[in-house]
Amino acid sequence: MKIVTAAQMVAIEQASERAGVSTDVLMENAGLAVAQTSRDLVGAAGVRIAVLVGPGNNGADGLVAGRHLSRWGAEVVCFLVTERPETDPKLNLAIEYGVRIIKSGSTQNMERFLGRSDLVIDAILGTGWSRPLEGPVLETIVSLTAARKGPNSPKLLALDLPTGLNSDTGDVDYSAVPCDITLALGYPKAGLLNFPGAELAGELRVLDIGIPNGLKEEADIQLESLDGSWVARHLPKRPLDSHKGTFGHALVIAGSRNYVGAAYLASQASVRAGAGLTTLASPESVYPIAAAKSTEPIHLPLLEDKEGRVGNLAAQILRQGSRQYTNVLVGCGLGLSTGTVEFLEDLLFHQDSSGISKLPTLVDADGLNNLACIENWAQRPRGPLVLTPHPGEMATLADLPTNEIQRDRAGVVKEYAARWNVTVVLKGANTVIGQPDGAVRVASFANPGLATGGTGDVLSGVIAGLMAQGLEPAVAANCAVYLHGDAGREIASALGNTGMAASDLLPQIPSALRRLSRELL
Repeated sequence: MKIVTAAQMVAIEQASERAGVSTDVLMENAGLAVAQTSRDLVGAAGVRIAVLVGPGNNGADGLVAGRHLSRWGAEVVCFLVTERPETDPKLNLAIEYGVRIIKSGSTQNMERFLGRSDLVIDAILGTGWSRPLEGPVLETIVSLTAARKGPNSPKLLALDLPTGLNSDTGDVDYSAVPCDITLALGYPKAGLLNFPGAELAGELRVLDIGIPNGLKEEADIQLESLDGSWVARHLPKRPLDSHKGTFGHALVIAGSRNYVGAAYLASQASVRAGAGLTTLASPESVYPIAAAKSTEPIHLPLLEDKEGRVGNLAAQILRQGSRQYTNVLVGCGLGLSTGTVEFLEDLLFHQDSSGISKLPTLVDADGLNNLACIENWAQRPRGPLVLTPHPGEMATLADLPTNEIQRDRAGVVKEYAARWNVTVVLKGANTVIGQPDGAVRVASFANPGLATGGTGDVLSGVIAGLMAQGLEPAVAANCAVYLHGDAGREIASALGNTGMAASDLLPQIPSALRRLSRELL
């Protein structure tokens, strides 16, 4: 599903008008869809519902919703927070259907009524608002805040955007009120998937409002939400006459004396994601521990330095057997030293007949910090690359402040994926995946349970396992991010957000694959 800015939404609405679907029809569709969702949430007959109505189309959508809810038996009051247009058919129709209209006035009365309501629909401001809240709008939000803190706090449903959330950036006004649900009309707005806006929005649902299919203005948008049905269609097939060679051979280069767990998690995740064979290449001191803990991978001990990190000559050993591998994962728990930098440079950029430097390769964790030390790495000949940084690692690679990256995650990923000609997976709440061709997807998984050491190693292993099975690097990255997020969500639903361990994810990866495969049945 496309993710739009305010300007893109305006262009789509104008294109819809030209295609024969008027703005009035879109508003009627939107209001009806909001009313149906509200009825499903709290019922209708005898239910008290307050609609906070703003000056523009967002307010008109709220009036339409109020009209339908009143028609179904709800006790609906629409508070006109600001002046409405002099000619206002949506307001007149709402009155005809028994909606009580109260113009902005006593905040005390508003607070009292909101506190007695079962549901409040925020239809004050739409995509065009970017200024600090002030005047009657601010007064209304203050009343809403007080009502939500009261003994009978009403449910709060935002229409398209919570008031005070910037539709493009995700910035929020200091007075904005967190919602239970935000109903995005037609398309989710970019700010709903950026923090802090994503937290303010609560549960995000997207409503179909009848925008025609096939609009050029939609097709040109490169930012999308990562969708489970898309992932299901792109997962590797598992033919009945398969054998282990059918599903590739992933080479995982990971671990150091102090980070044995990274080697275990990454290699096991590759196995769980379905790779036919996984070889774990780790330093000699790591090998006996990893081999005892993880019996499924093939184990390949590597020369190490005195600190138990991969030695600078280890790439030569790997090249000797390189023809058996389909792809490479390098970096998890690798450590950072002059020797590891030399090793990575040799592995990625040594152009010889072995071909290991031409294999699709994922670089993660310490591998990224080592990569940042290699001069002009992005311009050097090598195979396809996937980079999986967290914001701090991305800051190092791109030489940007971390806060600048977090302000525009999708924009930064889009720019650097194209500039470096790599697939970039910017991890964190609502992970962003950018491709060299400009396509960007946002995965709407925000799970604090995953904020623990080792979960990134699991993600990298899943990507490697999918790449081994023949998925293009960008496709593998998108699919793995979804599987990883879905697995984390299942664990959180069972255990909560505290105490989740990275190893908990491993048995959940096949379960996530099974759930997605069912979508195709």
